[in-house]
Amino acid sequence: MIPGLASGTGERAGIDPAEELALRAGVDAEAFAELYRRHREAVFRYLRARCRDDDLALELTAVAFEKALRSIRRYRTKGGGVLAWLLRIARNAAADHERRQRPLVPQWRMNTDRPSLEDSPEEVAVRSDERRRLRLLVADLPEVQRDALALRFGAGLTAREIGVVIGKNEEATQKLISRAIARLREVVHDQF
Repeated sequence: MIPGLASGTGERAGIDPAEELALRAGVDAEAFAELYRRHREAVFRYLRARCRDDDLALELTAVAFEKALRSIRRYRTKGGGVLAWLLRIARNAAADHERRQRPLVPQWRMNTDRPSLEDSPEEVAVRSDERRRLRLLVADLPEVQRDALALRFGAGLTAREIGVVIGKNEEATQKLISRAIARLREVVHDQF
């Protein structure tokens, strides 16, 4: 029996089952595999929003989970939960990669990446050009704003969850996101 587990229940008294899974993952490979299954998509989406292509996002996702596996025994049930912990690791992996490489331009995916059969070649070209310009505008934002947007729209986190990852409170995080979006709107309005 794992120390601290309630007898017969398989769970620590008063601990969220997701947190319990993270605590078990330090000694149970199947528990870590379940953490991976549950959170790999959110980690990948966040990294995809930060990276220039899917291959790099996949590589950094693997790096992040490898680092998480090496440090899972030190995981503690505070600081926003296991997903926030994993996203902090992913954020650090991306930052490490960026320091070793030239700066990456975030590639913001939009639902309009694939043209429909009804789209004319001109419409496809215009949307493609607009996406390219938006990616460049996002790249000009301060890193913390780019990260907040990637976590919001790439990983689908709330302001509170993003705050845990980037080390700010919920209100400051919401202001950060709002200012980034307002800045993008302002520049887009002026340029388009």
